[in-house]
Amino acid sequence: MATFVLVHGAYHGGWCWRDVARHLRAAGHEVFTPTLTGLGERSHLLSPAVNLSTHIADVMNVLIWENLKDAVLVGHSYGGMIVTGVADRAADRIRDIVYLDAIVPEDGQSTLDVQPPGRRQWMAERAIANGGIAGAPVDAEVYGVFDPAGKAWVNGKCTPQPFAALSEKIRISGRPAERIASRLYILCTDPPLPYLRQFYDAAQGAAGWETMEMPTGHDAMVTEPARLAAILLGRA
Repeated sequence: MATFVLVHGAYHGGWCWRDVARHLRAAGHEVFTPTLTGLGERSHLLSPAVNLSTHIADVMNVLIWENLKDAVLVGHSYGGMIVTGVADRAADRIRDIVYLDAIVPEDGQSTLDVQPPGRRQWMAERAIANGGIAGAPVDAEVYGVFDPAGKAWVNGKCTPQPFAALSEKIRISGRPAERIASRLYILCTDPPLPYLRQFYDAAQGAAGWETMEMPTGHDAMVTEPARLAAILLGRA
């Protein structure tokens, strides 16, 4: 039996892994889907003080309090920032790390730093106008969710994001996740979020990395849960 820790991205919550988690559990594996502070069912804790360090601590505490070892750690989108920080601090608890259409930061980078300039400015302006919160979530179609039921589900569940989580720069001891021997980058390509290709390109051919593409939108855990679960089961 494998242990999976699935980390969601900005504006989302642990809810977004519902269908993937169902497939993994049906195959006999243990699955944790923590919701980060200030988001989802923990949105009552949203404040400008919640930052990237808070979210790294959220996931670190799951590993520690659940006494997890040999875990497969999966990060989606902004969740790539978090799993990178966790891998740097708790490599002895992780055997595999998967970046799902995710940011793979270098030391000293923030989520804002890897955005195209126009998007970076837009995100900052929204936060300023919203008292330090990154503003309302975008429509699910931006994440490639076009099915009416799926779109309604995602739009109804996404919540505002603490801006400090996007602007705080990560501090790690080396190159991203280099302490984890097994690493996979999954790029979602239909439709793509173009700025994420830089991480896929950097992983291709790099020591310790595997790469693959999924012909679906950014929220692959919503649009292709069975296919994504099958990929993750291959890491079990």
